Amino acid sequence: MEELLSSHGYPALFLISFLAATIIPFGSEWLLTTMLIQGFAPIPVVATATAGNYLGACTTYLIGLYGGPFLFRKLLRITMDSQQKAEILFKKYGSWSLLFSWLPIIGDPLCLVGGVFKIPFSRFSILVSAGKLGRYATIAVLVLGGLGALHG
Repeated sequence: MEELLSSHGYPALFLISFLAATIIPFGSEWLLTTMLIQGFAPIPVVATATAGNYLGACTTYLIGLYGGPFLFRKLLRITMDSQQKAEILFKKYGSWSLLFSWLPIIGDPLCLVGGVFKIPFSRFSILVSAGKLGRYATIAVLVLGGLGALHG
């Protein structure tokens, strides 16, 4: 499966990153890492993963804005416990908590809560894209640094 997806390069990374931020409970970091190890250029890889994951987060935001409990539970599979943790974090730190939308388990509920609390989309976009970019850029630096150490 890894070979199949990595052979499709950027489109596969975009799709996996998008789905990872919406309905599929797994990460896209493994494909990003695989592509970097295979020699794909780091900036387009990070940009593709960031764009896919950001747009997936926007989908979750829109479901929070216009959806209901059925969509939260059935489509996004966000548990009541995860949603409550996200709401507590959101109430404590406000929209700044969206910088942590990249975190596993709580990231998707944060995007959902951003929609439920009607955070302006421009603010949501800036904070979420910054968080997503930070995650993928950090992974790229760690992977490429590790590769450099192996070859150095």
